[in-house]
Amino acid sequence: MTHRADRDVELINRYLTGDIDAFNELVTAHEDRVFAICLRMLRNREAALDATQEAFLTVFRKADRYEARAAFSTWLYRVTVNTCYDHLRREKRKKADRIPDSYDPPDPQSMDPFDAVEVRPDIENALALLSAEFRAVVVLVDLQGMSLEQASDALEIPTGTIKSRLFRARRQLAQSLGNLRPDSEHPTGNTGEQ
Repeated sequence: MTHRADRDVELINRYLTGDIDAFNELVTAHEDRVFAICLRMLRNREAALDATQEAFLTVFRKADRYEARAAFSTWLYRVTVNTCYDHLRREKRKKADRIPDSYDPPDPQSMDPFDAVEVRPDIENALALLSAEFRAVVVLVDLQGMSLEQASDALEIPTGTIKSRLFRARRQLAQSLGNLRPDSEHPTGNTGEQ
């Protein structure tokens, strides 16, 4: 386990014995990433804030159900994605506003400020066209940097399903962004050939 994973297990155990400060430390350690997942899934800042709070409330109430077979963060991201699915189901009839450019949080894992720039609006719009299931896989694997196995654990679906959804989602994104011809199997590169 990594230092963060070991620390999370220690904090969850302390919280379960009544140490509220330990839970506050867990929230502080993970809130940026949980919010980023919610924002990308829901595409609405207020809804993302609500979902972030709801995800942590769920963890607060159900922390005793966490089993240390997987990293705490994996379990937390599963709770987060499920919370987003619930929000999407409740708001299905409402069209979400486009995320204002100023609200896209920087990637907390990025060391290069140029890597942490806001996602372009055309990519956000293409993500919005994906089904919630496809969007969840893209957000976790491509935007949050999870491995296929971690995403599989977080979403509680087989790794093969993750691979399939990721392939199909990337293909749909490429078509939406104009990087894939409808009759092509692979994204076109800008090779200079016509």
